[in-house]
Amino acid sequence: MLKPVQKVNLKEYEYTLPEERIAKYPLEKRDHSKLLHYRKGVITHHHFYDLPQFLEKGTLLVYNDTKVIPARLIFQRETGARIEIFLLHPAAPTTVIPEIMLATHPVTWEVMIGNAKKWKSDETLRGRLTIQGKEIILEAKLADREKKLVEFSWNSTEIPFVDIVEASGEIPLPPYLNRQAEEADKDRYQTVYSEKEGAVAAPTAGLHFTEKVFEELRNKGVQEAQVTLHVSAGTFQPIKVDDVTLHPMHSEQIHISSRTIQQLIDNNNQTVAVGTTSVRTLESLYWYGVKLLENLGNEFQIEKLFPYRDRDSLPSKKEALQAILRQMKSDGKEEIMGETEIFIFPGYEFKMIDGLITNFHQPGTTLMLLIGSMIGDDWKKVYQEALDKDYRFLSYGDSSLLWL
Repeated sequence: MLKPVQKVNLKEYEYTLPEERIAKYPLEKRDHSKLLHYRKGVITHHHFYDLPQFLEKGTLLVYNDTKVIPARLIFQRETGARIEIFLLHPAAPTTVIPEIMLATHPVTWEVMIGNAKKWKSDETLRGRLTIQGKEIILEAKLADREKKLVEFSWNSTEIPFVDIVEASGEIPLPPYLNRQAEEADKDRYQTVYSEKEGAVAAPTAGLHFTEKVFEELRNKGVQEAQVTLHVSAGTFQPIKVDDVTLHPMHSEQIHISSRTIQQLIDNNNQTVAVGTTSVRTLESLYWYGVKLLENLGNEFQIEKLFPYRDRDSLPSKKEALQAILRQMKSDGKEEIMGETEIFIFPGYEFKMIDGLITNFHQPGTTLMLLIGSMIGDDWKKVYQEALDKDYRFLSYGDSSLLWL
């Protein structure tokens, strides 16, 4: 049963974002973006390369090492019509993203289809690619039009699907940029630490980091931990219902190692998440530990309102994480995989973080609710300051460091 959930008025989390304040292109130097620092109502203005001065020795910085795949595939029908297929979630032979990216045989994905009416149900779309000096024929068939499932196959058992996507796809820039992806986006729409392919949107808070910033952080004694959340297109979905709890939250796949969990247990200092995706991952991890302690099964799947269930008491962060390590040891696993649709909105009590590095988000979105849940009504002051000081907004925009 849900405990009484705070009524959220979505209009309280909207603001006017002029089109000219949306950063259509990134800065040439990643760490030269502006950095707004917020702590207990006090706002100061800096550059991202100043970040090390705000993180104490021993701080654990947690970032999302997902890598954006060129998820927008373009096919031409023989009639000349352009069909755009946007990869969303793997469906077969596995739903595990790292596994399907390495598949060398037909794979099926849940997709969005542009110009779908022009694609006949029995029609096979074909594209020609050159990979490792070989001509590859990529075919796409509608496996289930209603469920928007498309099967992809290609004429080589030596080429994994990740190479197919890299050779044929386009980087899926956010729709609000209103422009086509360019060659430079292949590099700039990835973090310098991106590693594990599977996201269809970048964890954009990490776009500001450079090796120089990391070097200064390490010299200061700041620790690092990696989590993986493969960001889905649902991150851009606006809320269209008055009762935000009815908003259909997107599910995203998580991978976390036992090493990272042990780091979180051992850390007695501040934990700072790089981006809302890292926050969602860390908070979901805590609630998975709760699920284990409440004997609700071993499956790592966090429903959107699971944190808001009525409970007499809750375990500490350490107790929840130790429960996960025990389960992993019992299962003989060094890494766990899960799915989360956790919904963080005002009234939520954070269990895992002390601070958040994040960009400036679209009005009226789940990301704005997350910011509101962290700093309350002060989000209005923060965003007004950013507008007044000519900060750049959204994915390629400037940054902020917010403390609980």
